[in-house]
Amino acid sequence: MAGTVVEWYEFFLYATAATLVFGQIFFVNTGNPLDGIIKAFVTYAVGFVARPIGGIVFGHFGDKYGRKHLLQVAIILVGVTTFLMGCLPTFNQVGYWAPALLVILRFLQGFAVGGEWGGAVLLVAEHSPSKSRGFWASFPQAAVPLGNLLATVVLLILSSTLSDADFLGWGWRIGFWLSAVIVGVGYYIRTKISDAPIFQEMQQELEQDKSEAYGVKEVFKRYPRGVFTAMGLRFGENVLYYMVVTFSITYLREHVETSTSTILYLMLIAHVVHAIAIPLIGRASDRVGRKPVYALGAALGIGWGFVAFPLFDTGNDFLVLMAVILGLLIQGLMYASQPAIMSEMFPTRMRYSGVSLGYQVTSIVAGSLAPIIATWLLNETGSSVPISVYIAITCVITLVAVVSLRETKGIDLESIDAEDRRRLAEERAARV
Repeated sequence: MAGTVVEWYEFFLYATAATLVFGQIFFVNTGNPLDGIIKAFVTYAVGFVARPIGGIVFGHFGDKYGRKHLLQVAIILVGVTTFLMGCLPTFNQVGYWAPALLVILRFLQGFAVGGEWGGAVLLVAEHSPSKSRGFWASFPQAAVPLGNLLATVVLLILSSTLSDADFLGWGWRIGFWLSAVIVGVGYYIRTKISDAPIFQEMQQELEQDKSEAYGVKEVFKRYPRGVFTAMGLRFGENVLYYMVVTFSITYLREHVETSTSTILYLMLIAHVVHAIAIPLIGRASDRVGRKPVYALGAALGIGWGFVAFPLFDTGNDFLVLMAVILGLLIQGLMYASQPAIMSEMFPTRMRYSGVSLGYQVTSIVAGSLAPIIATWLLNETGSSVPISVYIAITCVITLVAVVSLRETKGIDLESIDAEDRRRLAEERAARV
């Protein structure tokens, strides 16, 4: 969880800076602030394109060499790229080299984060008791809003203590440079962890029996339904989250004309509520089941935009805060139990690859595009209704995936491995 806070601090620092800073200093000034923000969101999306690639690479080697070692590589890579982002020259200084270098670093950052999630949640899920896996595996999920919270706090302090000119000129860079310090903390913590016994046993089996395959090709061959179901579960949740934590900043600042410091304060409060709620929701999934909790989140997500944007339009800080918290709580109903659900879909020998694919590939067409599509719709129509319809459609897709999901509450991961071995034995016997 501590390491994941570090990783997502850096990823969300970029997300917030893309909204507040990058559109103004890394791209040509067209006179329309939304144009620069759209371009900044395009570079933001590059990180999402890189994430499934990172998930595939880290998943393949994580299934072979272990979760711990790959997590250590991931945290170093994301830390170095984030620090270098703080050193980049602006468009006025080097022209188009500025956005080009930004895209390269963003790609590497996304690549590292793509490998982070699967390893982090599996370390917890594979160590957890079957009866409480939803609760314990939700803690890395709670690290995501904590990372966002940390990024928000840093930018809030900088934007509140510096003039607008100083913040845009150099102040924003401090948040990126701080990554060097917190990466050191996260890396140290990750030297003190070990892979779960169930993985160590499977690793020994793979070394003894070279015919047992692992990795992306194998998971698509053996468990395609699990991969595509995981993608469907992720779709609406991922869109909703980035609409709440990223696009809402743009909407409030440009459309409602709320001050930057006010928006960041409201986001700070909402992230605290979100982080507290996620383990509680994870516990609920252990008690009542994965499907009911997830289905409730998807159903409520269908209507969130139609409620939230009118509340945003009031400009009332309390109502805006309630809309943001509501969105994050709805997202949390889906997000909290994802590690448990996805880890219970795949056997140990290909679990890292399976969960990474299901989680990360969806981000290309979900979270990466959501702020771009929403900003474009707002720019073209001046209305929030098309945006609300877009969110609703994505949550309907997720609701369909939930209906097709097999309930796995309380299942023993050893039984999944046993079933996998049985299927392999039957196939070998048939070939003989």
